[in-house]
Amino acid sequence: MLKNAHRLLSLTTAAVVASTSFAFAEPSADLIAAAKKEGSLTTIALPHSWCGYGDIIAGFKAKYGIEVNELNPDASSGDEIEAIKANKGNTGPQAPDVIDVGLSFGPSSKAEKLIQPYKVSTWDSIPDDAKDAEGYWYGDYYGVLSFIVNTDIVKEVPKDWKDLTKSDYANSVALAGDPRGSNQAVQAVYAAGLAAGETDATKAGEAGLKLFADINKAGNFVPVIGKSASLAQGSTPIVVAWDYNGLSWRDTLKGNPPLEVVVPESGVVAGVYVQAISAFAPHPNAAKLWMEYLYSDEGQLGYLKGYCHPIRFNDLAKNNKIPKEMLDALPPAAAYEKAKFPTLDEQDKGKTAITTKWDSVVGANVQ
Repeated sequence: MLKNAHRLLSLTTAAVVASTSFAFAEPSADLIAAAKKEGSLTTIALPHSWCGYGDIIAGFKAKYGIEVNELNPDASSGDEIEAIKANKGNTGPQAPDVIDVGLSFGPSSKAEKLIQPYKVSTWDSIPDDAKDAEGYWYGDYYGVLSFIVNTDIVKEVPKDWKDLTKSDYANSVALAGDPRGSNQAVQAVYAAGLAAGETDATKAGEAGLKLFADINKAGNFVPVIGKSASLAQGSTPIVVAWDYNGLSWRDTLKGNPPLEVVVPESGVVAGVYVQAISAFAPHPNAAKLWMEYLYSDEGQLGYLKGYCHPIRFNDLAKNNKIPKEMLDALPPAAAYEKAKFPTLDEQDKGKTAITTKWDSVVGANVQ
């Protein structure tokens, strides 16, 4: 499962499914009509600065005239799952129709019967190792964990994970989520463990916890969720976040202050996020139409515009669908050569170690 970047970006031979002749068809008129009749879609945890979602949501609304009710943009993957559980019998505005969560949450949500299957028209062009064979969840984009640095304050940027313990970075380092529930934060701690040389997933999780305990003991860790605002204000001048978030923040802040996005020298962890439809979606047809839009060429290029590598990147590149200016806006490919794509089993083991032992090992209540 997602062993490395080259495997993910290599051309895969997708399993032949029914209706392959319609693999790249527009959504059916019946689906569009049914979605418009529902009239609304409820999303959750989609900040507009994350992966180009602001423009993607606007594009969907403009194309289909369907309202989008956006719940808690800053929710974690764990929060999204809890929102489904809490609203099983609720057809009101607090029940999410769709979720966008870390890879490990796809299979667990399927096992708990919280999501329903749906195969988009472009199903065949999604790599086999980035989707559930039955269509319960499928990857949408990926990125790598990076250090997002306010260079007005931090003159010597950290180059690797162990640098974060240096006295130069007192009261400076924050995670972009709570490591007890945020996939982004969990993967950051896991990456720190890989940088320590651990290859076993559980041990990598524990090694990552040890490093963050050291960062905390050194007085460098700031127990708040790092965002573009805290970067700009200087309260968290170093935030560990996905590269695409940092690049988006850099553009938004327009040099005030200047930000540098640093891919670490070791422990480069790439994370795939996945889409799924709630098993209890109040607007199931709008949810399916949303999936069709996200996995269309237009939707996938929307992710790339937001600095995320879309899951259909290889197919788009093969068919010359990617504008050169989009490719030129991404960090150099060399920065991604060491990227590791943890398997589902590795993610699960690492996540268990990190989420259950963060309080006892690190002891910082991230809020």
